[in-house]
Amino acid sequence: MFSFLLLLIYLVFISLGLPDTALGSAWPSIYPDLDVPVSYASILTVIVPLCTIISSLNSDRLTRKFGTAKVVAFSVLLSALGLIGYSISSKFWMLCVFAVPYGLGAGGIDSAVNNYAASNYSSKHMNWLHAMWGIGATVGPLIMGCTLSSGSTWNTGYLILGIIQSLLLIVLFITLPLWKNTSSKEDNINNKSLTIKQTLMLKGAFTLLLCFFCYSAVEQTIMLWCGSYLVLHLSISEEIAASFSSLFVIGMTIGRIISGFVSTKLNEKQMIRLGSIFMIIGLIMMIINLGTIVSFVGICLLGLGCAPIYPSIVHSIPVYFGKDKSQGIIGIQMAFAYLGIVLMPSLFGLIVEFVGIYFLSIYLLIFTVLMIVLHEILVKQIKVS
Repeated sequence: MFSFLLLLIYLVFISLGLPDTALGSAWPSIYPDLDVPVSYASILTVIVPLCTIISSLNSDRLTRKFGTAKVVAFSVLLSALGLIGYSISSKFWMLCVFAVPYGLGAGGIDSAVNNYAASNYSSKHMNWLHAMWGIGATVGPLIMGCTLSSGSTWNTGYLILGIIQSLLLIVLFITLPLWKNTSSKEDNINNKSLTIKQTLMLKGAFTLLLCFFCYSAVEQTIMLWCGSYLVLHLSISEEIAASFSSLFVIGMTIGRIISGFVSTKLNEKQMIRLGSIFMIIGLIMMIINLGTIVSFVGICLLGLGCAPIYPSIVHSIPVYFGKDKSQGIIGIQMAFAYLGIVLMPSLFGLIVEFVGIYFLSIYLLIFTVLMIVLHEILVKQIKVS
């Protein structure tokens, strides 16, 4: 039965990734249909992360009070309501309203399930679980694309995603007793949750959060701007760029599958260092710009390098700070991640106006180096062997 729960968590990670990239593929159909400017997409990409930050910051308190199973189930319910809400939206303001439960649900799922997986499963499974997110993030746009190409509307695409979340919700409610049998002990190690201030005062916690912020800046900036980089800097046609803009996600997903095997030989600290080396190599290949193929390989290597960073940082938290504090730290960590999602890609958008899209690889290199430095400072602060 414990293995069935692991399978269920794999499905949760896939469902978490499904809608994350669907908006990008649906937006070209949404904005003319709703008669709004194309730039209005940025409004939704701010509302969702802000709501995610709110739920992430409250995840420790809620998980201790209700338990992981109920928090995850309720979060999936919110996510399903948001997606089904998208499917019935006929005005832009309706999308904004339904973005709130979707964002709150996504933050609850992300924080609670990541902490549960970090506390109960090996680094191998942590990497493979995050690879499942990559699969979901890849399949989501495919579902939307197939829906649109069949003659249906974007509303139908979101309805399909909402139905998938609803089916998962039913399974979660059926299996609530199974979660209780394996999670109650971890959920109640310490009934009193730490405040945000108390968590930040833990030795190494703030360094960890800044390190994760820098990683998130790299991941989200390349995901948002990769297509524009291919078109404007490498002079690739928009059609080809649309096909190859997923190079980073593909590299990251494959990398996490490989990392699951490698993590049986290396610890989290070594996995992060190995991933950082691949990130640097990939960015250097993008900077020297020896041709389209080299740049493509560089983007793939960047994704391959990013692959073990996120799961390794999350998986190390119960070891570094203790299981009794891990949910609080992971909740704030997710908030920092989504803060990076809101701020850093947008900051690069401003830079593009004054410098140019070619600066993307240098921008990413700056945050990669900062991430590496902060990780080494963290290792010294907590004296990781």
